[in-house]
Amino acid sequence: MSSPRRPPEVDRRAASERAVAARRARAALKRDLATRVTSPQELARRAFAAPDSPAGTLRVTEFLTALPAIGEGKRDRILETLAIAPVKRLGGLGARQRRDLLAFLDDRWPEPAPRTDRSRLIVLAGPTAVGKGTVAAHIKAHHPDILLSISATTRAPRPGERDGEHYFFVDDAGFDRLIAEGQLLEWATVHNSHRYGTPRRPIEDALEDGRTVLLEIDLQGARQVRAAEPSATLVFLLPPSWDELVNRLVGRGTEDAEERARRLRTARVELAAQSEFDYRVVNDDVARAAAEVVSLAAR
Repeated sequence: MSSPRRPPEVDRRAASERAVAARRARAALKRDLATRVTSPQELARRAFAAPDSPAGTLRVTEFLTALPAIGEGKRDRILETLAIAPVKRLGGLGARQRRDLLAFLDDRWPEPAPRTDRSRLIVLAGPTAVGKGTVAAHIKAHHPDILLSISATTRAPRPGERDGEHYFFVDDAGFDRLIAEGQLLEWATVHNSHRYGTPRRPIEDALEDGRTVLLEIDLQGARQVRAAEPSATLVFLLPPSWDELVNRLVGRGTEDAEERARRLRTARVELAAQSEFDYRVVNDDVARAAAEVVSLAAR
C-alpha cells in the first residue's frame, strides 16, 4: 500500500509563511490591547464578525491576559465565571458566551457614551506621533470656516515652521507673562521639556462670531479645557495600531533613541486616558479621520 503523498515543497512553505504571518498578526493585536490602542470590545466585535481573522483565531486566554491587570489566576477565574473553556478562540464563542464576555468588558472597561449635545469648541488630543498636527492641518486646508487655534510654545521652531502660523514662539519670560495675565485657556509642560499653551482671546472671539474652533493640544491641556469649558467636545485620536505608532515616531526622525523611548512610555500613559474623551477617531487615513472630526462639531 502506497504512503500518502506529501504536499509539494512550495505548498508547505506557503502554509508555513501563512502560519507565521497569522502568529505575528495575533501578537500585534495583543500589543494593541496591552497599550489600549484597541479597546477589548472593539477587538471582540471584530472577532465575532470574522471568526477566521487574526482577531477571531485569538484564544480567549491570550485575549484576557493581554488586558491590563489580568494575570493567569484572574484570567482563569473569569473564564470559570463566564463558562468559557480555555481552548476556545474568540471567533468560536457561542451567542451566550459572546454576550457575557461583552458584558464583562463593558463593566470593567466601559466605552464612552456618545454625547447628545455638540459644541463648536472641538479639542483634538492623542498620543505622541499619532498625527494630530497632520489631521488638524488637513482640516485647516479643507474647512476654512473652522478656526485652527495657534498655540504658544517655548520650544524652538522646527524646519519650515513660522511664527504666528504654526505656533507663537516665545521665551520662558514671555510665557510666564501669558500665564500671569490669564491669557491662556490652558497650558502644560510637555515631555518634561517645553511649555505649550492656547491663547484665550482668539478662541473667545471666534466662538462669539459663531465659528467652530479646533484645538490641537496634549492630554494635560485637554483636561484643563474640559475643566474650564465643560461643553467642549473632546476627541481622542488613535493610531491604527501600536506598531504603526512606533513606526511613525521612528520615521519622522526628530528624536534620538532615548527620547523616542521616553515618548513611547508617555504614549502608553496617554492611551490609557482615552476613556476621558467624548469620541475616539482612528487616524488610519488623514482625510477620513479629518472628516470624522469635523462631523462631530455642532452645526
